Amino acid sequence: MEMNKFVTRTENLCEHVEKSLEEIKYWTWSELVVSLKQCQGLLPEVCSFGTLSKCLDCLVKRAASSCETSSCPSTSSPDSFGFRYSCDTRSTDGLKNNFFRDSWWFEDLVALDTYLIEMIVKSMVSRNFDNGNICRFLLFYQKSRFPSASADDKIKIIEMVVGMLYSLGAQSVSYKSLFGILRVSVKMDISQCCKTKLENMIGSRLDEATLDNLLIRSPIQRNHLYDVNLVLKFLKYFLGKGVCCVPLSRLKKVASLMDLYLLEVAPDPYLKPLKFLALINALPDYARDSCDEIYYALNLYFEVHSDLSEEQKMEVCFGLNYEKLSSEAFNHLSQNTKFPPKSTIHALFSQQCKLKGSPQGTSPAAFTDPQQRKSKGLLQDTIPATFTDSPFTSFEAPRKGMKDDCSDQQIVLYAKKLDSPDDSKKIKAHLQGMHWRAMELEKDCRNMQIQMEQMAKSRFPSHAKAKSIPKHCSYY
Repeated sequence: MEMNKFVTRTENLCEHVEKSLEEIKYWTWSELVVSLKQCQGLLPEVCSFGTLSKCLDCLVKRAASSCETSSCPSTSSPDSFGFRYSCDTRSTDGLKNNFFRDSWWFEDLVALDTYLIEMIVKSMVSRNFDNGNICRFLLFYQKSRFPSASADDKIKIIEMVVGMLYSLGAQSVSYKSLFGILRVSVKMDISQCCKTKLENMIGSRLDEATLDNLLIRSPIQRNHLYDVNLVLKFLKYFLGKGVCCVPLSRLKKVASLMDLYLLEVAPDPYLKPLKFLALINALPDYARDSCDEIYYALNLYFEVHSDLSEEQKMEVCFGLNYEKLSSEAFNHLSQNTKFPPKSTIHALFSQQCKLKGSPQGTSPAAFTDPQQRKSKGLLQDTIPATFTDSPFTSFEAPRKGMKDDCSDQQIVLYAKKLDSPDDSKKIKAHLQGMHWRAMELEKDCRNMQIQMEQMAKSRFPSHAKAKSIPKHCSYY
């Protein structure tokens, strides 16, 4: 209106506003909080005049300086902005006072909108405010606002809290609190970006997790008992840029955790074989010193999923390193009828190679190549023809339907070829067990064949013809 003090001899409206904004820094804490609450419904207009930024700036300065000026505040009212220094260091209330010094402003800011809280947190970060204290405030804000918030407001609160925690860094917040947020957000329709940030923060610190943390119920629309896909995402973020970038000690911790998790999810009747195999193969083989827990998890999985075909069982068994089985687990496997016979032969072969001094981790496929066997010092006639067939040349062989004839005569022949005097006794004992098992299976096969012929004769007497029974049935 072109009114200035030269015309009216008094300050005009703009000058009055500027002067009032300069006086904000002298406002008390309560006045600052009240002004922010009043500004929540007029954010665009207030921001254009700079009132909001000045209020936020003064508020953050007040909170930061109050935490630094006194090691033991004796009053709960920040309005005076003065704290007494009469604190006995030997007092048992020292820890309580320290906590109060850092968190006295938490409750005053709970009533503010998520947009204002986000601006306050960003201002605190720019002033190098303690990240741990900011994280505690964000968690306090979420916990305080949730009981009275609507469904939409809860989503806004979760997304704001997760976004701010992610910007501060995963190490700033307690790991238990992250899982608390996760369990709350599972039932909400939060954005995919928010889910990814939360999964990233949890997965990057997976070595700090416990089994109870990972046992998260699957979403209602899925049949799985536990959310296996979520755990696989955690493993993906844990490995990050690559396995080589993760220290071996952290890998072993996660491997031990995953072994326990496998034992928990194995009884789930809806867990698919390939999904179970993905859990096993998510970590490199060198992360485990022993594969006993994986074997017992597979044993439990096959017991519950008894309807799996031999081919499906073999696919899951590919995740098991037989060379890392203890003698107890190996003895159990050699007599375990839940496992496919081919896996038992794989185990016998791996144990024999291990006992003869082959390097750990050598694949059975390496011994099917004559040149590699010659370089390893193994004779051609040490391995029967059965073991040079498809089962050891590629993991894809069983899927292609290639057959392996392994009769009792071949097993005995293989047992006779063992040269090591001490170690061969154990292998021979296992092979004899396999021989007995093969004979029992052949006997059962003959009995079933006879029963089928008798049923055919009773139903179709004019067309029933006896079929010759083969001398040897292929089981492997």
